[in-house]
Amino acid sequence: MRIATYNINGIGSRLPALLQWLDEKQPDVACLQELKAPHEKFPEEAINAAGYQAIWHGQKSWNGVAILVRGTEPVVEVGRGLAGDPEDAQSRYIEAAVNGVLIACLYLPNGNPAPGPKFDYKLQWMERLILRGAELVASGSPVVLAGDFNVIPTELDVYKPERWVNDALFRAETREAFGRLMAQGWTDSLRSMHPDEKIFTFWDYFRDAYGRDAGLRIDHLLLSPSLAGELKAAGVDRDVRGREKPSDHAPTWIELKR
Repeated sequence: MRIATYNINGIGSRLPALLQWLDEKQPDVACLQELKAPHEKFPEEAINAAGYQAIWHGQKSWNGVAILVRGTEPVVEVGRGLAGDPEDAQSRYIEAAVNGVLIACLYLPNGNPAPGPKFDYKLQWMERLILRGAELVASGSPVVLAGDFNVIPTELDVYKPERWVNDALFRAETREAFGRLMAQGWTDSLRSMHPDEKIFTFWDYFRDAYGRDAGLRIDHLLLSPSLAGELKAAGVDRDVRGREKPSDHAPTWIELKR
């Protein structure tokens, strides 16, 4: 079972790139972030024609998440949004049940500039995610938390750590919150398979970041304790970032023994 996460950075403008990647790699599940499209603008027909069914949570111009599943069976949605803030209208979280695995697709807030209201929202959102994470681990179910976390976990995950100390993605508060989530028993799949490798999932559009490999690792697939033993491979489709009019993220994926 191949599960991928891909911040598409605008599904309208990146649809050809998405369809090309789906055709080449044919993941069983693809979690998308930053759709930047309202619900009615999601390209369901094109996704279906590519051999996938989908559920999505759109939002005009911003955010938006989707779960694509290969095949003809309807996707079973489990829930959307995180509890804890009834006034939060941002489309950042959705869950589906796929082949006995609960797939949670998320787009964690960026939080910049920090400090400030956006950073406060990021930390509050992370607290809500930690609560949901605890529920999922306690359930004993096989779960994948996949998405753009906007969190750089360690110095190994950023090209020049000293330049990111005060960025919301790398601030001590962010990493501390992420650490508490991981302490619930989640496995960082990519790091588990590549413990010492400097491996990135995002490269800015500016200053030839991709060409210089000046990247970040902020897209993660976390496995619940009951699923960690099924991990057999993990990687990044780095070349996708180097194509014409790409997203600034590359697809990140895992393979499970099921």
